[in-house]
Amino acid sequence: MKETEKKIDAKLVLSILAAGIMSFSGVVVETAMNVTFPTLMEEFGIGTSTVQWITTGYLLVLAIIIPASSYLKKRFTTKALFVTAVCLFIIGTVMAAAAPVFAILLLGRLIQGVGTGIALPMMFNIVLEQVPENRLGLMMGIASLITAMAPAVGPSLGGVIVSYFGWRMIFVVLLPLLVLSFLFGVTSIRQVTETGRLSFQVVDYLFVAVGFACFIFATSMASEAGWTSARVAVLFLVSIFAIVRFYRRSLRSEAPLIDVRVFRCLPFSLSVMTLLLIQFICLGLGYLIPNYSQIVSGEEAFLAGCLLLPGCILGACLSPASGRLLDRFGAKRPILIGITAIIISLCCFSIFEAGLTTGLFILFYLFFAFGQGFSSGNTMTNGLRQLPAKKNADGNAVFNTLQQLAGAIGTSVITTIVASAQAARPDDMALATMEGSRNSFYLLTVLAAAALLCSCGVFFLGRKQDGHVRDTGLNH
Repeated sequence: MKETEKKIDAKLVLSILAAGIMSFSGVVVETAMNVTFPTLMEEFGIGTSTVQWITTGYLLVLAIIIPASSYLKKRFTTKALFVTAVCLFIIGTVMAAAAPVFAILLLGRLIQGVGTGIALPMMFNIVLEQVPENRLGLMMGIASLITAMAPAVGPSLGGVIVSYFGWRMIFVVLLPLLVLSFLFGVTSIRQVTETGRLSFQVVDYLFVAVGFACFIFATSMASEAGWTSARVAVLFLVSIFAIVRFYRRSLRSEAPLIDVRVFRCLPFSLSVMTLLLIQFICLGLGYLIPNYSQIVSGEEAFLAGCLLLPGCILGACLSPASGRLLDRFGAKRPILIGITAIIISLCCFSIFEAGLTTGLFILFYLFFAFGQGFSSGNTMTNGLRQLPAKKNADGNAVFNTLQQLAGAIGTSVITTIVASAQAARPDDMALATMEGSRNSFYLLTVLAAAALLCSCGVFFLGRKQDGHVRDTGLNH
């Protein structure tokens, strides 16, 4: 499809919606299942360390599958990948809904992770390939909205379903959506780029899989064993060794699994860092706010889970509007306005940490969500615009993979900070949680400032101005 032939039509919208429903379902079930942990522990007779694999295992599969997305896109047709993804997700959903034992439930979740790992990069690849340049921000915003709504829906949906219908219904309600996604996809997804028989770099893939797997294991284990424990340190060392080996091998490869030379483009690398910091902050707040509300303020679990809902809805709804601003005025204004709003939000959390009420939580998180809605999707869009078009699949794989890792480490780091404060004051859990939350808010504020500096680097040190792509040395 030539640039002059790119247009937004019904088939394009349906194909984005089809892949988006898959991604939405994956994130919804991930966040909804967090509410079910106490119920699952009681029903299956398992402990906290075991039940957490419902989330950890899912993130692990995502982190392993998404790096292969660039190769899969070049090797197989988009429709074939979509059909594979949705069929795997449906199989995993049915297995989880009917699971008689925890092992089957976990296996179903892992299979769901494979489907989501294929579908999530696909949605953004469809947008990048088929949307006209002057509407790219808008459509990337809409694509971001689809997945951004899921964290808002998940916790409250999970709470209601578990309370009234049982945890299995979380999976059952997804099936009609998945069937609808399948029908949309098979009738609308079209192929606009050529595929070819590329060699799969097995050794490179093993290095990246081992590296990310060890990273997920280490961050999950650190919240209980501590970041300085021998097991955590060994896992991090193995992870670093594997990722460095993967990076070096990719530089020498003529057909790399992911072309890591995209990191030579400074504006792209700074955009990646910005988005990772925002993702870290988002997942950190997702743990802090409900935890503080229940332990310090004494609120019920359902209300604590709903504190994020207004903000998530606002942020999701702002994504298309902020993308339209990018199309009209460039990326600088919406991104810098968004990150500034995030900093204001975190400063408010830090200043009022001793007296945070339900109303203040909702208000301050609305500021954060406003900032996230303006900055996240636009940061990804602007970062990918720095690359030559043929490198977009590699850049997309980088963004989606590293976001999963940033989310995992964000939750683990904040959990550890709060847990350390609680361990120091076992006689006053509420006060300890407040102190741990205060320290966490301070850290997140510093990271938000770092995100602002990275974004400024994109615009003031970047090689690409709006509408003009310069040679980044990636075409060789």
